[in-house]
Amino acid sequence: MSHALALLLALGLDAVFGEPETVWKRLPHPAVLMGRAVGWVDRMMNHGQGRVVTGALAIAALTAAAWLVGSLLARIGWPVEVLGAAVLLAQRSLVDHVRAVADALSLSVADGRATVAKIVGRDTVGMDAPRIARAAIESAAENFSDGVVAPAFWFLVAGLPGLMAYKMVNTADSMIGYRTPRHEQFGKATAKLDDLLNWIPARVSALLLFLTRHSRGGWETIARDARLHRSPNAGWPEAAMAVGLGVALSGPRSYHGEMRDEPFVNDEGRHEIGAGEIDDAVGSLWRAWAALAAAMLLIAVI
Repeated sequence: MSHALALLLALGLDAVFGEPETVWKRLPHPAVLMGRAVGWVDRMMNHGQGRVVTGALAIAALTAAAWLVGSLLARIGWPVEVLGAAVLLAQRSLVDHVRAVADALSLSVADGRATVAKIVGRDTVGMDAPRIARAAIESAAENFSDGVVAPAFWFLVAGLPGLMAYKMVNTADSMIGYRTPRHEQFGKATAKLDDLLNWIPARVSALLLFLTRHSRGGWETIARDARLHRSPNAGWPEAAMAVGLGVALSGPRSYHGEMRDEPFVNDEGRHEIGAGEIDDAVGSLWRAWAALAAAMLLIAVI
């Protein structure tokens, strides 16, 4: 079976079933196992001198191990490849988490704060409705790239081994790829590798979001404002989502009690937004997902 057809089946399985709680209450999720592996190398290797090199060796070993496991699983047969890919895609989970913020915000700002805190790393205390909505929509855009398009891209390129390797790097980046005193050196190689692996998927994500919610002159705005983001990749899907919805995203936010004066993306868009715009973002996620699935079908039949 071709990677494109296997990916199409995996996209469908993930969209329908998502993350079945009954399964993951009994078995550890592969992403959880990857996180444990990253935590172990962090504890064992993140000390002493030369931590940039040590960190590079650590992520190289973790990535190689993930590739090897993916290769062994792929040898079992295409059903395992499809199921493995479905487990590591996150469209349904992403949609459910983002929609939950809209539902909570419809009840009260306090409920919205409590729910959005589950999916973002910024401080949520004191957030008003527009800031809650922006946080949820930004998370939707960024995680569509990291959790759906990038895994799909690397599965299409290299099958289950490629997907497993990507997920290991992305998981490691979420744990040690920060500029903190502990991880500034040790996680440097991981952060750079994650940026590299997400370079193409981030721009593909932006294109999917743009094409499925096209606006005149929109791509020019996306290309202009994507560069405002501190990440070389996350700004692309975020800007595309902002343009598609006609809203302003990003802007000032607080991390660990420190306010950061980030610029707005698509500043000319609506600033006073709420639950309705979050629901629209969920619609954009499904439109872009459908375009991705259609592309896989086209590739599979060619």
